[in-house]
Amino acid sequence: MSRISRKKYSFAQQLCLRAAGRLSQRLEMLSPGARVGVAVSGGMDSLALLAVMHLRRGIVPFPYELMALHVNPGFDARGHEPMARWLEREGIPAHLDLTDHGPRAHSPENRKASPCFYCAMLRRKRLFELCGRYNLTHLALGHNADDLAATFFMNMFQNGRVDGMSMKEPFFGGKLMVIRPLMLVEKKTIAKAARDWELPVQANPCPSAGATKRSAILEDIEGIWRNNKRSRTKTINALLRWQFAKHDGGRTSL
Repeated sequence: MSRISRKKYSFAQQLCLRAAGRLSQRLEMLSPGARVGVAVSGGMDSLALLAVMHLRRGIVPFPYELMALHVNPGFDARGHEPMARWLEREGIPAHLDLTDHGPRAHSPENRKASPCFYCAMLRRKRLFELCGRYNLTHLALGHNADDLAATFFMNMFQNGRVDGMSMKEPFFGGKLMVIRPLMLVEKKTIAKAARDWELPVQANPCPSAGATKRSAILEDIEGIWRNNKRSRTKTINALLRWQFAKHDGGRTSL
């Protein structure tokens, strides 16, 4: 039996499990026989998503396969070892890649894009390659409600576009479905659930961590939210309704 399933779930863990189940069911994210790759960076969001997807295999009324995909950016070649031991203990198949994406993104090779954009581009390309290698039907990403807000405002402020992360998005003619099952959950809840599950969260060794345009915009948004406690909930609910309208024919109820 999985060690993360032996204890009674905390309130935060239950919120993550229920929200992921509700979103997955509403958007029909998974189907019988799905082969799901979970992109696991080692941070709390992706590890919490993996824990949720792992536990939900015992809840949903049909089988699906699960595989962890980790692309180490190359700043700490051994940083993923605690996670590798956890994956083995939980019985979760995994592909662990050691790359040079991070150093390359901070080198003269990257002359135009920000290091984060360039590294993310290389990582996304590699994840797609791994999905093809292992014949995966789905790629699950650990983005949450805070990420939805940050991406929306970054696109608006930086690019002049009203755009955001999709909860469910087909790629390669529908051969691969990218899903974000934790999009309904706020980061503070995920952080609490990750601590309660005692997940092997690793520190981010990237020299640009916390010093990006994305983090600056999110800090500005957090400042607005601090001045009006209800504005956070209203902002996130508005963006979630907008996403639901895109996905299921204009139906916007949460």
